[in-house]
Formats: sequence, C-alpha cells, structure tokens
Amino acid sequence: MIESNKAIHAAILLLLLLLIGGCATLPDNHARSRSYAYTDTADTALGKSVAAELRTHPSQSGLLLLGSGLDAFVARAVLADRAERSIDAQYYLLHNDLTGNLFVDRLIKAADRGVRVRLLLDDIDFGGKDQGLAVLDSHSNIEIRLFHPFSRKSLRGPQFDSRSGEVTHRMHNKSFTVDTQATIIGGRNIGDEYFDADPKLAFGDIDLLAIGPVVEEVSSAFDLYWNSALAYPESTLIPDRPTTEAIEADRQQLEQYIAEHGDSAYLQALRDSNLANALRTDSVHFHWGEATAIYDHPEKVLHESDRKDLHLAPDLSPILHRSKEELIIFSAYFVPTEKGVEALRRLSRRGVHVRILTNSLASNDVPIVHAGYAKYRKPLLRAGIELYELNKKIPDAERKSKRHNVSSNASLHAKAFVVDRKKAFIGSVNFDPRSLHENTEIGILLTAPAIARKLAGWFDRIVARHAFRLELQIDEDGDEQIRWHGLVDAKKRVFDVDPYTGFWYRLGLDIIGILPIESEL
Repeated sequence: MIESNKAIHAAILLLLLLLIGGCATLPDNHARSRSYAYTDTADTALGKSVAAELRTHPSQSGLLLLGSGLDAFVARAVLADRAERSIDAQYYLLHNDLTGNLFVDRLIKAADRGVRVRLLLDDIDFGGKDQGLAVLDSHSNIEIRLFHPFSRKSLRGPQFDSRSGEVTHRMHNKSFTVDTQATIIGGRNIGDEYFDADPKLAFGDIDLLAIGPVVEEVSSAFDLYWNSALAYPESTLIPDRPTTEAIEADRQQLEQYIAEHGDSAYLQALRDSNLANALRTDSVHFHWGEATAIYDHPEKVLHESDRKDLHLAPDLSPILHRSKEELIIFSAYFVPTEKGVEALRRLSRRGVHVRILTNSLASNDVPIVHAGYAKYRKPLLRAGIELYELNKKIPDAERKSKRHNVSSNASLHAKAFVVDRKKAFIGSVNFDPRSLHENTEIGILLTAPAIARKLAGWFDRIVARHAFRLELQIDEDGDEQIRWHGLVDAKKRVFDVDPYTGFWYRLGLDIIGILPIESEL
C-alpha cells in the first residue's frame, strides 16, 4: 500500500508539472520593430582605418586569430571603445562575473556616447535574471532581445517536458560586430571561463577577428536573427519597467564593481597590451584571404532535421570531403555518429591524414556528451584516424609563465577545422548531432593559408604537450584495448583507462552511452 501511494503521489506531481508547463504561453510578438545593420559607416574611425588595406586586397577579408583568452577579451573591449555607430552582439551565454560585467560596462559606455547597441541573447540561462536585463534594456540606446524564450508565466523546469523538442533547440551563435566594419566570430561566450579568468576552469578556444566583405555577411546573419519572430524584445517578455531608482542603483553598483577590479589583468591589458595598442593605432597585421560567413536559418529550431535548406551543414560537408592530404578537427563536443565515422573512414582510405582533438572524459565540462562519443573511439582508431583527447592538467610552469593567474584545469571549447593547411572554418559548430541538427550556429569559412597554417601549428603544439594520443592495442586475449599516451608532470605516461577518472564514474557514463539519446548530444 505504501509503495502504491508513492506511485500515486509521483503521478500526481508529474501531472501537475505538465499542467504548469502547459500554461507556458508567450506574449504576441508581432509588434516588434525591425532594424538593420548600418551600411554607411565608411566615415567612422574603424571604416577609415581599414579603407586603404581593403583597396589593396579587393574582395578579400582581413583575418586575425585570437587564441588567448586575454586577447579575445581585449579585442572585444577595444572595438567597443572605438564604436561610433553600432554594436551588434549575439551570444548563447552572458555570465554575471568579472568579464561579463566588464563586457556590459563597455556596452553601456558605448551607448552613453550615442552608439546603438543591439544585444541578442539565447534565453537558456536567464531564468531569474530578468531584472538585470530590464535595467540594461532601459538605456535609450540599448535594446535586448531574447531568442526562443521560455514563458514567464510558468516555471522553466516543466517547460522542458511540455515543450520537449522545442525549448531544447537553442541559438548557439556567437558574434560581435562594430560599425559593420569589424567582427569577431568563434567559440567563446561571455564569461570568465572563456577568457582565462576562472580560477576553477580554463577553456581552450579560438576566435577570429575579421574586417572586409565578410563583416557585411555576418551583419546580414545578425539582422536575420534579430528580426525573426523568434527574437522577443525584452520589454515584450517583461513589461514591468524598472524604476529610475533601481536603474541608478544598478549602474552605481556596476561602476563600483569595475573600480574595485581596476588592477585586474583584463583592465591592465586594455591599457597596455600589444593587441590593445595595435587596435587603437590601426597597426594590426591582418592575414588576407577569401572568407564567407556560413550560418543556420533561425527557423531551424522549429523544424525537424530533414529541413536541410535551413542548415549550414550542407555547405560544410563538401569542403571536408574534398580534403586531399590532411584534415584537422578541433571539437569540444565530438559525437561523429556512424555516418560521420564512415565519412572519415573513406577519407583515411583515400590517404587523407585525419587528426581530431576533443575533450577527454576528465576535461569535458558536459560528461554526458562524452558518453555519446566514447563508443566511436575504437571504430575511428581502426580506420586509421589519429585521435587526441585534452589533458585537463595545465603544467605549473606554463601557468606561472602567464601574466595573470589561470586555472590548473583545462577544457577544450574550440570549434574549427583545417583542410590541407589552406582552408579553415572557425565558429560555434561542434561535430555533434546537437550542433548539426538541433541548435543554430555560425562560422566563417576561409581560404587563407597563413591562418590555416597557424591553426594547424596550434593543433601540433597542443597534441604534443597538452593532449593524450589514443592507441588501439590487442591484448594477450585478442581483445582491443585503448591506451592513452601523454605527459604528466613533464614525464611520459601511459594510461589503460580514461585518465584522472574513477571506476564508478566511468561505469555510469558507459550505462548512459547505451541509452538512445545520441540525437540530443
């Protein structure tokens, strides 16, 4: 009887949650205004600074890799400081931490100068944070829109059930564009872990700073999302406006926070780093090449995966398949699926040297994704693919060599590939079903050997010093076993299980890996 009552109570609770989620309605969004990127910005400081080089390289774009977190932050902040007409920022996550607050402070200061700021954010992480968004949106030159939002009339949790297959599809795009003259595309969200400022975790990531024709393409992508019916003005979702007192208090609190962190490595770098000075004095050395923005249509999140006309994947696949000598893949979350394994196997059989860097179980910040990836390791190794997994431990000597304190734990967050050291793609796209079929993504496909070689060189250095090389061995019983070869405390070491993990942890993920959830990973 007791067990029966528990079952009844559980069923009632589930029904209530579904009913609560069923009340998840969104306000009408037809009255939203439409706006577009400015096209007449050649007379801005940024426009004038790049004009001569653009004339020297007609139809090409100038490209600069941003490999370090510090440089990636500095580039965004200096560009924001130089903005005269507009800032268009599109992100999956914006954290309320040091770099998040510094980023918001730069947007406010630009808006105070009369710059139009459009901030488009996915709504996945803004539960309970509406007040802060409303205060920021109250600025006359700042407008915030939330993409594919959750209803404010219902708890978020039940909406994952009542709107299953809908709210789990998110906008994963990341772009930062100033005066339609310069843009930053890549894997970084806005938060400490993405800019080497989190003492617990440091993400290895890649961004690309671009000038030239590709900037207009990124701006067109932003406009498509901004004007989509899926992008809700913050004021439509939260009609209650903050009081003047609340706005002033919030602004003072932010200014005090910035003042208290005036000696942070990030504000110091803004004052005197080589990149900051180069951006201010228009002396950045760009590499030039053909560049194209590739992105999903925002309505991808509303349709089944068979609507390939809404997907960017068909534009990327031919580039990968045309590899002749070498294919290098960086992917934080790598779940190739059987179809992907077969495609990589065919490349390997043609003589293409395929090398992949992804996270180890210990370095993966989303372990459930590793459960989807692990079962493909042996088939990939059998096919002759070189497979590397990031070592989560950053050597003490390397940490101490940096000018600011970083975490001793690393995780790969980069999303890029290199073809024959001539072409490359950098963006927000992981090689997993979620990126390719569920979420929306963006990136830049480029033909620029200098950039491609730099990315390949970065890969070479990481796998030599900071990653485990996986090897498939046959034991004395004839069974296949994986071995992990890497450096620990500068000494070579071989692991016969996932490094830095325990038995029960591995067992739990092995069980998860059996579940039919690959399409959600």
